[in-house]
Amino acid sequence: MTAAILDGKALAETIRAEIAAQAAEFKQQTGVTPCLAAVLVGENPASQVYVRSKQKACEKAGIASQLHRPAHDISTAGLLELIERLNGDPAVHGILVQLPLPRGIEEARVLEAVSPLKDVDAFHPENVGRIVQGRPRFLPCTPHGVQQMLLRNHIEVAGRHVVVLGRSDIVGKPMAVMLMQRGGGGDATVTVCHSRTRDLPAVTRTADILIVAIGRANFVTAEMVKPGAVVIDVGINRTESGLVGDVDFAAVKEVAGHITPVPGGVGPLTVTMLLHNTLVAARLQTGQKGR
Repeated sequence: MTAAILDGKALAETIRAEIAAQAAEFKQQTGVTPCLAAVLVGENPASQVYVRSKQKACEKAGIASQLHRPAHDISTAGLLELIERLNGDPAVHGILVQLPLPRGIEEARVLEAVSPLKDVDAFHPENVGRIVQGRPRFLPCTPHGVQQMLLRNHIEVAGRHVVVLGRSDIVGKPMAVMLMQRGGGGDATVTVCHSRTRDLPAVTRTADILIVAIGRANFVTAEMVKPGAVVIDVGINRTESGLVGDVDFAAVKEVAGHITPVPGGVGPLTVTMLLHNTLVAARLQTGQKGR
């Protein structure tokens, strides 16, 4: 058996076209163009690539974008001043602080300074709390992308056992919370694994759906996957042979029922859901309803 490939790139293009149509309608109704402001500190090459891809995606979806590049040696106080200016700018609807921030900057203070109404990454404690309570303002972009991939490929989640490998604040924790909520894309039985999980392969082999976000290249092998399982690889690792995921794709695709590639899987959906959140933010800030 060879797994069916879940094409994130094609799905992202479909959703982005939907967002573009919605953004055009929103602009026609309100005269307002949704705008995303990205803040990039330092010279991290990967961060620069990510920000450029987000700017291009905004352009294709009819969403305005700004790029703010403060001095690489900016202090926490200086960065907080920039965030406050963006919070107060009515032309800016979403604020993205590209992570990681350079050493010396208090990341938690910076993320908490972003207005919850403009926090399109859904990192602010208020927005995290709303997700846990099942009444989100925004959904975090990567977990939302994974959820959309499952829903739009008609992969049943309700009642199934999902194992999330990784417990980061960005992917693992919110992913688990979202999948256990009531309603579409949820109602799963969720297990979260991490570096202290005992007999990890025995746990991952129980998964109907295995979501891997552990940050280690080719970590998940065929022996760790139940035959026919859905395997979602969130990892992006730069190696001498190029980009690879956290899953040994060549081996696992011979066991799984569905699998995402790297690149071309979850990554494009992460950017697309950021556009979705920016449009939601613009609607909220202009008094419109609907997600």
